[in-house]
Amino acid sequence: MRALVDAADWPPDHKALRTVAFVAMQDLIDRFTTWALDRPDIRSAIIVGSRARADGPADSLSDLDLAVIVTDPSIYLSDTTWLRRFGEPSLTFVESTADGNFRERRVLFRDGRDVDFSVLPTALVQQMLVQRVPAGIADVLRRGFRILVDKDGLARRLTDKARWPESPQTLPTELTWNETSHDFLYHVVWAAKKAKRGELWIAKSSCDSYQKNLMLRLIEWHAKTKSDRDTWHKGRFLEQWAEPEVLQDLPSTFAGYTLADVQRALLANLRFYERFGREVARALEYRFPDEAYSFAAGQLRQLIGQDLGVTQ
Repeated sequence: MRALVDAADWPPDHKALRTVAFVAMQDLIDRFTTWALDRPDIRSAIIVGSRARADGPADSLSDLDLAVIVTDPSIYLSDTTWLRRFGEPSLTFVESTADGNFRERRVLFRDGRDVDFSVLPTALVQQMLVQRVPAGIADVLRRGFRILVDKDGLARRLTDKARWPESPQTLPTELTWNETSHDFLYHVVWAAKKAKRGELWIAKSSCDSYQKNLMLRLIEWHAKTKSDRDTWHKGRFLEQWAEPEVLQDLPSTFAGYTLADVQRALLANLRFYERFGREVARALEYRFPDEAYSFAAGQLRQLIGQDLGVTQ
């Protein structure tokens, strides 16, 4: 199958590209549904993600997320020949699903279509339905779903809202607020030590990964205290829901791969957390951890030799 955009057609007509991409993906969905209906080991199939939701719907760059309930997942996880029914796979591998409960085969076909096949064992789904649908799965289904195949009613039962747990609390308890703040401040100092020792990979990874995950929690809480907005998950659509001042300060918190820039970014992380952390603490009527912050700032000052301008 021909690629969605040839080099000779660049730059593309995005409206036309969107139409072509949607037609191509719908063709794959139709072929998959017909094939799945004829496979006795496939009991249910559900579209989730952007191609099943109204808010943040699919565009020409979106993948297709398929949850497939099967009697034996190993067939689809250990073999790739079945993929050729839907196109020519150029890249494919297996990893855990985002909620960590199952395994999925991710595929990028030669024509550019991107599909995630999450393979759910029938027995485990049945067991889940006897108890409670896991929160992670319920959160995905809340965004929207579209049932393609349902031979035993498993998909209908799985998507029954009465079986889902309540949405988790999005604002922190005071204990969680304090734990997160101390965790963040500790790792700013920890990364500065690694950087000074010359372990730039470790220091930068902490600065731009571990600390950023903690900062993302702060950004979500900050947005929630401003209005009860949807902050999605794992930073999805952050540029649409975060406050403008957050987006303005965020770029400076990312580091280049040099000692000086890692140190600069760690300082920016610290200042970012103080600025928006104080706003969150004030809105929630919690105490900002001034003593812990001053201690971490003093440690950082010693390690990088700068006047940090700590707020007292």
